[in-house]
Amino acid sequence: MMRRSPLKPGAGLKRTAFKQKVPSSSTGILRVAAAERKAPPRKAKLKAKGPKMTPIRRAARGQDCTLRLAVCNFDPDTTVLCHSNFLADGKGMGLKTPDTAAAFGCSACHDVLDGRRTRPADLSMAGLEAAFRAAVSTTHEILKAEGLL
Repeated sequence: MMRRSPLKPGAGLKRTAFKQKVPSSSTGILRVAAAERKAPPRKAKLKAKGPKMTPIRRAARGQDCTLRLAVCNFDPDTTVLCHSNFLADGKGMGLKTPDTAAAFGCSACHDVLDGRRTRPADLSMAGLEAAFRAAVSTTHEILKAEGLL
């Protein structure tokens, strides 16, 4: 639209309801103009949840490290429950393995298991997995003695 007269001061432009329907090619269906389209409603955001402190995870406090890798610091104050990172145990993108597929480990051994620290040169990946499986069986014995498994 072309204006022949200048805009008056303070008049401004007013919004009007503008609906333009354009027929599509040969189907005869009317398409709605871009101004009339609405975005789909947003989904509610997921609440961030911290890790649940289960009785098995609490039992790891003050325990000796069962992994005992070459880098072990032998400090019971840093012992936590180290979950498996192997797909066979149920690990996946955004998934943690259950507490039954975990072992007690000090901070240094846990870092090697999770890949935050390099593996010792004499320890292969198969050796790491074998050490972890042995630690899980030792951890299960301790948990059974405490009545948690």
